Amino acid sequence: MSQEPLAREAEVAAFRDAVLTKLTYAVGKDPDHAFDHDWFEAIALAARDQMVDHWMDHTRRIYRKGQKRVYYLSLEFLIGRLLYDSLSNLGVLEIAREALSELGVDLERIRLLEPDAALGNGGLGRLAACFMESMSTLGIAGHGYGIRYEHGLFRQAIVDGWQQEQTERWLDFGNPWEFERAEVIYPIGFGGSVETLADASGKMIQVWSPNETVRAVAYDTPVVGWRGASVNTLRLWRARAVEDLHLERFNAGDHLGAVAEVARAESISRVLYPADSTEAGQELRLRQEYFFVSASLQDLLRRHKNMHGSVLSLGEHAAIQLNDTHPSIAVAELMRQLVDLHDIPWEAAWDVTVETLSYTNHTLLPEALETWPVGLMERMLPRHMQIIYLINAQHIDSLRAKGIHDFDVLRAVSLIEEDNGRRVRMGNLAFLGSHSVNGVSGLHTQLMRSTVFSELHKLYPERINNKTNGITFRRWLYQANPKLTSMLVEALGPDILDKPEERLLELEPFAEKQTFRKTFAEQRLHSKRALADIIHERLGIAVNPAAMFDVQVKRIHEYKRQLLNLLHTVALYQAIRAEPGTDWVPRVKIFAGKAAASYHQAKLIIKLTNDIARTVNNDPTVRGLLKVVFLPNYNVSLAESIIPAADLSEQISTAGFEASGTSNMKFGLNGALTIGTMDGANVEMHERVGAEHMFIFGLSAQQVEARKHAGEFNAGPDIAASHRLNDVLQAIRGGVFSPDDPGRYVGLIDGLIDYDRFLVCADFDSYWDAQARVEAHWHDSKAWWRSAVLNTARMGWFSSDRTIREYATEIWKALD
Repeated sequence: MSQEPLAREAEVAAFRDAVLTKLTYAVGKDPDHAFDHDWFEAIALAARDQMVDHWMDHTRRIYRKGQKRVYYLSLEFLIGRLLYDSLSNLGVLEIAREALSELGVDLERIRLLEPDAALGNGGLGRLAACFMESMSTLGIAGHGYGIRYEHGLFRQAIVDGWQQEQTERWLDFGNPWEFERAEVIYPIGFGGSVETLADASGKMIQVWSPNETVRAVAYDTPVVGWRGASVNTLRLWRARAVEDLHLERFNAGDHLGAVAEVARAESISRVLYPADSTEAGQELRLRQEYFFVSASLQDLLRRHKNMHGSVLSLGEHAAIQLNDTHPSIAVAELMRQLVDLHDIPWEAAWDVTVETLSYTNHTLLPEALETWPVGLMERMLPRHMQIIYLINAQHIDSLRAKGIHDFDVLRAVSLIEEDNGRRVRMGNLAFLGSHSVNGVSGLHTQLMRSTVFSELHKLYPERINNKTNGITFRRWLYQANPKLTSMLVEALGPDILDKPEERLLELEPFAEKQTFRKTFAEQRLHSKRALADIIHERLGIAVNPAAMFDVQVKRIHEYKRQLLNLLHTVALYQAIRAEPGTDWVPRVKIFAGKAAASYHQAKLIIKLTNDIARTVNNDPTVRGLLKVVFLPNYNVSLAESIIPAADLSEQISTAGFEASGTSNMKFGLNGALTIGTMDGANVEMHERVGAEHMFIFGLSAQQVEARKHAGEFNAGPDIAASHRLNDVLQAIRGGVFSPDDPGRYVGLIDGLIDYDRFLVCADFDSYWDAQARVEAHWHDSKAWWRSAVLNTARMGWFSSDRTIREYATEIWKALD
């Protein structure tokens, strides 16, 4: 027997023994009496042991080389399930499968038991997860910082077509991937007062005395890169009360009062994005953001001082990336810690802050660029408000010293918004306190310069730069679509897995080969059958895997225009009913996504989706030609089933509103064709994939901006010009899809007609025409599958490895 089979047998046996050891001594179960979840925990712990070996090696290497560290601060990390991710990146997935098979355990069945980690909601958190994995793959000394949410956002249930928010209980069985660091605890203060006092040398200093303190406790999860060479740390903070029980109150019979402090403290890490429609909700959000930022900065400054002594060299040895405006209080908090706790002079502290911090902007929506009422800031973080006032005063004074006295300019660049009540502009604070401010697609970055940060850009023309988002192919191709991955390995060789950015373009000639196109279509059909099974299991709806799977899965928001898709769905439904004998392309319209708990309009769109689905799916006239499904509780695991099965990817946001998008990249990588506007990263995809392999429609960002400036939001003229659109709107408004409540959608449609902010009606006819082009392309099977192969072949540039390499070389200076 050759050495190679012997080595593999030894690896299989070693993994099998490791799992049995964990099952017996860590889980405390006999193999003959273990439940599936016991096996999951044992397998995860065995995999974690291997990760820890690499983790320790990588950490020692960082210390030995004095490698520059990157600290990634994000309110979300949507990491999904980690079992396959870890086994695959360690290179032991098949070894584990074989070892478990010998024990009579089906790894695929066990995989499904793992809950998605409820640490994020949408693209922001998934991007952070991809970036952490890419940093590990590239050997960058990356550290993620966030919050260990006990319940995440919420678990979405659909009851009578309406979204209902239920508690997400992902930690019921614990989390085998994490390590609690009970010794890593930092105090986080809130409220209180600030006094001016003299220190021992007679210098006047500001002393903040908080009237409330909570503790931040660290939990570490190793993040393994491809081939397991490097493992970084995701450190999440859990909020704890200083005292777990007020014993005097408890003994006096006030049992609830005795734990009131615990409830208030632990609410900080209880739920992601608590509703902020109330003052209490706003306060909790601010407490969350400051809590994790303060703990993270205390932690990294402690590490830096232990290694390098003076905090003045922080920018030389560390880079701190702020993922959107949520962590932007870091500007004021880093200044506070440097000045108040480390006795650094103000000017030197400001230099360190700007040198160290960089900020990624993810939105142009004014309501999403966070602002906080000055009164709330003064009450919750009085010292920080002082610091913000001082930063702002010095900023404005410096502009006046340069001869800039235009009131409108000074008002636009101020950190304080004076209109409609005084508020702190966190986006402006992040901009001023960072040496780099980046957008996440070419168009988005261009619009940052010309819209929300236009005046600041004129003052700091070198600060804004672009870093187009990317995705990790390990998760969104190798794990999500193993059949397509096997095709790529067979066609291009195994090193395609190590160098997909460079090698994927070599797939282009295979688009001309009939046998390859046929196999490509067959692997898609396999994925569609698997998704059809999920749809039937969860919804009781039977769909035809041979039909076109037309997919829009993302957070429900008006600018993402699920409503436009629904209008097309109704128009298509009406057209099929009118001419059932026409050669229609059979379609399954697939929707998924969560609406924010307090976002009534988005929740109404979910209800409309389900009302349309109920009507369409029960109409025998269109049976076999059109189905509509809304899959509840969209998360990473569901995305891994949907994306490989998609034929058509809907990326139809109003041009100029989507910063980048990453689902467009995931669908494209798996060979789905895109119908979309020239928005976000669709623009770069259009450049690289080619116009003939996408279906572009709608107003451009410039045309949208022109309409905005002209105030042209009344949809009357657009509706008058389109009989088809008018018929659709009247059907919805008239209760065709809501016979139980005919007036349910009157407000939705009337609001759309009177003020079509996201230009749904303006783009409807163009969208209908683009969908007609989709049908024509689908009818030409050779052309469709040629386009599908070319989409996959031309997506290499959209790897998050490329994005992170750009961050590391151009912003962080963190690659050797």
